[in-house]
Amino acid sequence: MSPNFKLQCHFILIFLTALRGESRYLELREAADYDPFLLFSANLKRELAGEQPYRRALRCLDMLSLQGQFTFTADRPQLHCAAFFISEPEEFITIHYDQVSIDCQGGDFLKVFDGWILKGEKFPSSQDHPLPSAERYIDFCESGLSRRSIRSSQNVAMIFFRVHEPGNGFTLTIKTDPNLFPCNVISQTPNGKFTLVVPHQHRNCSFSIIYPVVIKISDLTLGHVNGLQLKISMYWKMSSTKIKPKPKNLQFCTLSWCEDLTFGTRNKSSAGCEGIGDFVELLGGTGLDPSKMTPLADLCYPFHGPAQMKVGCDNTVVRMVSSGKHVNRVTFEYRQLEPYELENPNGNSIGEFCLSGL
Repeated sequence: MSPNFKLQCHFILIFLTALRGESRYLELREAADYDPFLLFSANLKRELAGEQPYRRALRCLDMLSLQGQFTFTADRPQLHCAAFFISEPEEFITIHYDQVSIDCQGGDFLKVFDGWILKGEKFPSSQDHPLPSAERYIDFCESGLSRRSIRSSQNVAMIFFRVHEPGNGFTLTIKTDPNLFPCNVISQTPNGKFTLVVPHQHRNCSFSIIYPVVIKISDLTLGHVNGLQLKISMYWKMSSTKIKPKPKNLQFCTLSWCEDLTFGTRNKSSAGCEGIGDFVELLGGTGLDPSKMTPLADLCYPFHGPAQMKVGCDNTVVRMVSSGKHVNRVTFEYRQLEPYELENPNGNSIGEFCLSGL
């Protein structure tokens, strides 16, 4: 996995690769354990359900997947701090200010960002988020407690803060609410199954998996029907004149047929699904922002799978583009690639341009 992406995501899911065995997703060991990472644990979440709100101190660099009350108190000037919040895919996150004691006039700040941002890369991307970029930042020093509760548009949110004076800080409560039609999602785990539904809405939705994975799309329903076919447009990372050699014979199957596709060079005139208002694309890359990732495949027409692909990228995204005229749905499964699959890619694989950084 690329060192740059590891550095950028030090307190985010990409660093789960440092954990052993099946512990690639975060797991909280003890409430009082000040491990560098706050670890996800389904067992702990069940234990905390229905009990008193979970409370603990918030660190200058932190990540949280639990509801509860969190307090930051500066013990020295803390100038570059951030906390990342993530919930289940079908949930919104609400950040509520219980108490804030910072010196805005002295250079302190406390800002909420609707999504995640790292090194200028945003999730969701500006193309996929319902709000303009400027409106995704909510600055406490501008709004004060008049905007005490802030709800995210998806299952991730974060705060930036700076506190100069020791003893100053803030307390906030994190809660989650159901999201009936989750649109933009970052997966907490390297394995799972998800159905993305966009009902008569003109919007783009991205599902991000920050792992090299095998993706298996089992069902794709789009508003337009033009025969049971699957149109694929492949894009490889190119040098100035040609692309590097890539795995051949990518195979996509429906229940009744398979189609073998062989690639050598990119067709620069390929339009992908251009002109079709509703489609799904598979993206791969080493950053957080889907708009800056490499298009790997466009799925332009409805089909019933399976269509399977191995993607050896740090980040894999299933993205649905919807015109708003139809109800679109895609169901897919994903699992983390095993080390031997990363070392010896073959079969239906794409991503040597990703694998080269591992």
